[in-house]
Amino acid sequence: MPESRCLCGDHVWRVDEPLQLLHHCHCSYCRKHQGSAYTTIGAVSREGFSWISQGEAIDYASSPDLRRRSCARCGSPIPGEPNASGETFVVAGPLEGDPGSRPGAHIFAASKAPWFPLEDGLPAFDAYPPGYDADVHPTPASPDAAGAGIRGSCLCGAVRFVIEGEPIVARHCHCLRCRRARGALHASNLVVPIDGVRFTSGADRVREFKLPDARFFTQAFCADCGSPAPRVDTGRGFAVVPMGSLDDDPGVQPSEHIWVGSRAAWYDIPGDLPQHLEGPPA
Repeated sequence: MPESRCLCGDHVWRVDEPLQLLHHCHCSYCRKHQGSAYTTIGAVSREGFSWISQGEAIDYASSPDLRRRSCARCGSPIPGEPNASGETFVVAGPLEGDPGSRPGAHIFAASKAPWFPLEDGLPAFDAYPPGYDADVHPTPASPDAAGAGIRGSCLCGAVRFVIEGEPIVARHCHCLRCRRARGALHASNLVVPIDGVRFTSGADRVREFKLPDARFFTQAFCADCGSPAPRVDTGRGFAVVPMGSLDDDPGVQPSEHIWVGSRAAWYDIPGDLPQHLEGPPA
């Protein structure tokens, strides 16, 4: 399998055997950490995983038994440390080859985003599948935010915001940049007017990474937990909100898939939303 990397390239890793236990997780921890509808993740043995290079990382304990890691420069989710059994769990979005297996189920479907329907026919479990022995941690309470609007926050709660403008559009993006930035099979973004997002706390904790060879592509993320955060795009006059960070139902669903020509080749997009090989039609 070719090497995989974070958005900025500080972290590069290689997987040399099929991913085991590959699944889609819809828990709020995963959604916030990746800013996406769900995470797709699988396990690889100690012998099947290797680091090519490693940079500085954000290491955040989202629960007593799970630490989530992100690149400190660009915010991309990256593989964590091996567990007690020697397995490393790898996010599937940045993979540039076939993982050698296919997702087998949706887990924590009871916590899924209200704007994302399950349409692929895979088994869906409210929490872990039967027979899987692991603690289930309570869903974090939605943080309070001053003023009316759709609330959102990062995983650690340091960054909080409200959407006060009428949404313009919501889309799923499958480009490799988004897959690297979010660690997910696709990004899910809500576009709102440039003055439609107000940070209620933690604006000073938001870092940004501008991809040098891109005209606009910039990732905003929490410096403490690595979770994607809203980005105000002054160059184009709107704000981009990672939908996985939302605590409330925005009242809209993504209306299309874009850049599907760059999607993970092994991922079949379910449902009947319009699909565009590149960006949305003008």
